[in-house]
Amino acid sequence: MTRADDALGIEYGNAICYSGYRENQSPIDGTFPSYDEVCEDLRLLERNWQYLRLYDASRHAELVLDAIRNEGFDFKVMLGADMGAEVSNPKCPWGAMYSEAQLAANREKNSAEIDRVIALANRYPEAVFSISVGNEATVEWTDHLVPVQHLIGYVRRIKAATPHPVTFCENYVPWTRKLEPLAAELDFISLHTYPVWEYQTIERALDYTRQNYRSVADHYPDKPVIITEAGWTTHSNGRGIEPWNASQKFQAQYVRQLMDWSREHQILTFVFEAFDEPWKGSPDPLEPEKHWGIFTVDRMPKLAMQELHAATR
Repeated sequence: MTRADDALGIEYGNAICYSGYRENQSPIDGTFPSYDEVCEDLRLLERNWQYLRLYDASRHAELVLDAIRNEGFDFKVMLGADMGAEVSNPKCPWGAMYSEAQLAANREKNSAEIDRVIALANRYPEAVFSISVGNEATVEWTDHLVPVQHLIGYVRRIKAATPHPVTFCENYVPWTRKLEPLAAELDFISLHTYPVWEYQTIERALDYTRQNYRSVADHYPDKPVIITEAGWTTHSNGRGIEPWNASQKFQAQYVRQLMDWSREHQILTFVFEAFDEPWKGSPDPLEPEKHWGIFTVDRMPKLAMQELHAATR
């Protein structure tokens, strides 16, 4: 790997978002993958990927960090905090209005989650290279809205308790206005870009991603900017993504172009995501949220991963 950002000390490498939940497993009800299942996943990923992004400080994250330490996997991990809604959001299309009692309970859970993130980062300093204080918790449509000032408070708590660089993972849009006060507190900025969610064709997709990235990077010329989610779903029932625009062929094309571009410009970019997740979204089996993996839920490589494997032979 070559140096991606000398000031921050993060080296460029292949990066992927990892959530290991299989059939009949879900973070919602706390049915986690086993240690052996996590090890199986990491063995699949270690051939092509150097960085993993995790989304919470749950038992799942602990198993991943245990496996990296115990089995000698050579991964660097971005550890995340799973934030619940601290305020209601009437702009969320699928509903995000909560009672004051629920919001108060969420604030307590979020505070406890930050404590767990700190504890895991300090317990596994050799594996954790950074911490995110949340995921898509400020964008207009989120169902887990957290005020910017609350996120700033969480950032300061983490910085006071760990030496790890701190970021926040969010859609590219809020970074250039709403999140300026938060950006001032962060060590680096992490943005998400999804051309297929914004009705872009595969022919326009990489240009759109480049525009999304530049809109943020140009706004913060003195702050490192990386991409923590970019990908392409392989199935859709039409909810937000036209079915014709979701396929393994398009996913493989976008991932290949994305990785070539990020490598050329030394931009650390996390592909979304490693494995399909059937627990997500609606019960419809073609729900697009379920099908972003470059592996299926039964760990079979899709076309994008077949091409990556072939490239490393």
